[in-house]
Amino acid sequence: MEKTTKRRFGDRKDGVLLRDLDGMHFITPIIYPNRCDNEAYLSETIDLTNMNAYLEKKNAEHPDFPYTMFHVIVAALIKTITLRPKMNRFIANKNFYQRNGVSASFVVKKQFADEAAEALAVVRGKDESTLDTIHEDLRHQIMDCKDMTKTDTSTDFMDIFNRMPRFLGKFIVWLLTRLDIHGWIPASIIETDPYYCTVVISNLGSIKLHSGYHHLTNWGTCSVFCIIGEKSLRPVFKADGTYEMHEMLDLGLTIDERLADGYYYSKTIKLLRKLLENPELLETPANQEIEY
Repeated sequence: MEKTTKRRFGDRKDGVLLRDLDGMHFITPIIYPNRCDNEAYLSETIDLTNMNAYLEKKNAEHPDFPYTMFHVIVAALIKTITLRPKMNRFIANKNFYQRNGVSASFVVKKQFADEAAEALAVVRGKDESTLDTIHEDLRHQIMDCKDMTKTDTSTDFMDIFNRMPRFLGKFIVWLLTRLDIHGWIPASIIETDPYYCTVVISNLGSIKLHSGYHHLTNWGTCSVFCIIGEKSLRPVFKADGTYEMHEMLDLGLTIDERLADGYYYSKTIKLLRKLLENPELLETPANQEIEY
């Protein structure tokens, strides 16, 4: 969450330099400096039985802007990363940093049409964030993004380069990549660029696609990408060999493997699954511990 400690030499606008790493984590980014060369892929299948019942009950109370599976997933990711702080680290210029806040970004299609424009939205978590506060934040973000008269700041910024002479646009982008490496990128870009967020989310299920994996980027600081697939009915077998049909969901996670070890990632996925299959836990503040 947002830090109030005074910046020291080596810190960035968006993160605190980690100065007490063990030898392996000090050496790893020096040997493997590029984020795209260190992608680990994790898949998880979520049983939606409890979530569907929870959403039905929740929406009976809030019919104006219904709670959806997407809202639950965003809230669960923010709570998971808040409770598992190594997931909120990033590596830049061969150094480890702890990000100052938890944030999630996603693309909103203004209309479901081939030529329709897209807008970028960013949700910022706080220690006290709950599903209800995130739902309200998402409501404002999505309504703004779907407004055909508005464009988001990041899109406006990219359009400036598109209007420049090609050689000049390429030079300025090259210059920005140099600034990015050293953490000297303007704060306005950090605030609006999705690749400076903790996690980027892509809901492929909303366009009827199966879950897959998305690459990370060497630009920015994002260390986690989450793909949401299409829901489907599948058999869930019992101990006696009988089965029931449950609605299931696949998630595909791409993670910078340099951040932590496999055990840490395993517990992180276990926590995420616990929250998604028991969404009432998301009514507690993001920093409130739960058993899992």
